[in-house]
Amino acid sequence: MIEPFAVPFMGRALAEIALLALICGPISVFVFVRGLSFVSDALTHTVFPGVVIGFVAGGLDGVFTGALVAGVLTAVLLTVLTRSARLSDDAATAVVLTAMFSIGVVLVSRRSSYTSDLTSFLFGRLLTVTPRQLAETAVLAGVILVVLLISVRALLFRAFDPAAAAAAGFRAGWLDLLLNVMLALVVVAAVRAVGTILVVALLIVPAAAARMVTDRLAVMAVAGAGLVFAAGYGGLLLSWTASLRYGVALTSASAVVLLLVLSYLVLLPVRLLRDRRRGVVPVPAERTSPHELVG
Repeated sequence: MIEPFAVPFMGRALAEIALLALICGPISVFVFVRGLSFVSDALTHTVFPGVVIGFVAGGLDGVFTGALVAGVLTAVLLTVLTRSARLSDDAATAVVLTAMFSIGVVLVSRRSSYTSDLTSFLFGRLLTVTPRQLAETAVLAGVILVVLLISVRALLFRAFDPAAAAAAGFRAGWLDLLLNVMLALVVVAAVRAVGTILVVALLIVPAAAARMVTDRLAVMAVAGAGLVFAAGYGGLLLSWTASLRYGVALTSASAVVLLLVLSYLVLLPVRLLRDRRRGVVPVPAERTSPHELVG
């Protein structure tokens, strides 16, 4: 069905999902390979104080700038703490997450007049995407894809063989910072559409679901992007149908994420059957050999 997407706000919502699919598919592969699920979750929450400050300073138009500054600052802090403060990745992430999110909560609690508006940034406003927001997402998506194309080999080298990457002259700290910044930019691009709580699904689920059907990283990136777009199309259509035909209130962003998670559950038996036929003993994803993923 394409009639609902002839409505301007539905068309813009689908276009936003398409842009997010282009970047979430590839980026989620690096989240999967590097085991950065917790970092991704933290980034979705640490942009919250930036969202609050941006909203206070410039209203809805200031949210993008506030989230961008907070996201980049978080990426830098995480990299510095893990590289120079001798903290484990999890400890550094927990410190930054709790500090930044607490700041956001304090700021919100000080001004009850805009609490309801900021609540939408926790759960998203996919159907209210404006042409300006769409343009901002397109710019961020373009930047992310260009940087990713330029640095993909170095990032994979760093992910699979850090010692060899360092011996070859690659600066691990700079590569970690680059990846963290790209993750932050994805969060900023998606936060207004699907919210800080639901955006984590776009960073984790696509690669995890694609892993059920392929071991090749490039295929995982493409399949992940396709799954995000398919879930976006289906979720928007589902929320439209539920609201208009059955009078059931179903938020679009939640429907999109639920369908994305459902795709993972549907594909899970496929992976189990593939492993059984190949005589492979199932192991946790984080313990999967890098050579199994690239070779």
